Amino acid sequence: MARTTFDELLDAGAHFGHLKRKWNPNMAPYIFMERNGIHIIDLYKTIAKIDEAAAAIKQISKSGKRILFVATKKQAKELVAELVRPTNMPYVTERWPGGMLTNFATIRKAVKKMSSIDKLMVSPAFLGISKRERLQITRERAKLEKNLGSIADLNKLPSAIFVVDIMKEHIAIAEARKLNIPTFAIVDTNSDPNLVDFPIPANDDASKSISLIIKKMIEAIDEGSSERKLDRDKRDEEGEEGEENTTSRVADDDDDDAREIARKKRVAAGLEPADGDDRKRPRKPIARKPAPGAARKPRP
Repeated sequence: MARTTFDELLDAGAHFGHLKRKWNPNMAPYIFMERNGIHIIDLYKTIAKIDEAAAAIKQISKSGKRILFVATKKQAKELVAELVRPTNMPYVTERWPGGMLTNFATIRKAVKKMSSIDKLMVSPAFLGISKRERLQITRERAKLEKNLGSIADLNKLPSAIFVVDIMKEHIAIAEARKLNIPTFAIVDTNSDPNLVDFPIPANDDASKSISLIIKKMIEAIDEGSSERKLDRDKRDEEGEEGEENTTSRVADDDDDDAREIARKKRVAAGLEPADGDDRKRPRKPIARKPAPGAARKPRP
């Protein structure tokens, strides 16, 4: 079943492309027609690409991995931050810090510096420094929070990135391609869809179009997280049942050991023959009667 409908995309204005003179020839398979000098995107192919990207994102989320959302353009930054924040996924909506992926260790140092500033600001030593130094530290903390606050909990490279405009975020796309990180993106008629692994042909300038596609990706992430939680609960239940079965087997083994010990005690007491002992118990000698006419020995 499709995640979105033709009417939803049409109402959001996802079919409007750029001017014909600004088109990228690689977008030809996704262009339906040209009207008044503007290319019109084939929304049926957009629906198919949304479903394909959502299925891939769902599997990534189900495996417990992180997806980095990148949208620094004015009409998308606040929208993406608002939609992505509840999912606990990292996002970049201010300026893409160069080398964020290829030089991730340096970015982590900046995040750790922000954490150290937080510890300093709540310590008594912060009040002992001059007012000017406190102001400088506060400004530096605000700058780090603005640029890196959304990725503060990103301890390792993301498993995928989702980009709203690959023309504006070309550095992010280049870094992800260099590290073989899967890329998802909304591509307009002026973009090259071959630069990303999962292109979604749609209008990347209209806020309604961006909002609709991001919501579908968020729904896929939520579905993957829910399935992951259900699988984990199921494994926990199976683990408890396995422990019960193991306990019962241990109890049976203990009973067998107790029976064996009791049998050995009976064997030692002569109440039961040992295993493999087919010999008959010794019988008492039977006194024979003397033959008739035999002389009896005199008693002393």
